[in-house]
Amino acid sequence: MRLDSDRQCILVMMGATANGKKELIAVEDGYRESKESWQTLLRDLKAKGLSIPPSIATGDGALRFWAAVREEWPNIDEQHCWKHKTANMLDKMPKGIQSRAKSMIHDIYQAETKVAANKAFDAFINEFEIKYKGAVGCLKKDRDALLTFYDYPAQHWIHLRTTNPIESIFATVRLRTKKTQGCGSPNSNAYYGL
Repeated sequence: MRLDSDRQCILVMMGATANGKKELIAVEDGYRESKESWQTLLRDLKAKGLSIPPSIATGDGALRFWAAVREEWPNIDEQHCWKHKTANMLDKMPKGIQSRAKSMIHDIYQAETKVAANKAFDAFINEFEIKYKGAVGCLKKDRDALLTFYDYPAQHWIHLRTTNPIESIFATVRLRTKKTQGCGSPNSNAYYGL
């Protein structure tokens, strides 16, 4: 969510316990989702007692987020968000083919095993690469980071493969932002200091 014209944003960090319970860890304002803003948030979490680094992080393709995470936790596994990747790929394809493509994308990340996911991945490439190089290139460049969740127990896959839990928290905020002028300004009464 953009707060005002100087490109402030809200940075959100969620976590999941070993048994899969999701927890909201941090909500802070940042500047342009910069590496420095993310590092400040991550270092603040460490200072507040996060002594065991996370095993895996899930995020969209925001390079500055990943740069900060890699610097703070160099051994963390990366999982790129399938919801964001799907939207990016479908934007590079004509509307008439999007339904078929989306179905085949679901076949990848909803496969029962990593082997089956890789087969579905290859099937998508074979089906669309010749005509839709941009969409297929968008998918291929992040192959490993899109399939990382398969290296974890199956009960965690649903919340590891997407940032959707974070997105859904802010659905109401987004709706209000569209309907309320000035909503989101740190100086506004409508600013939700979560």
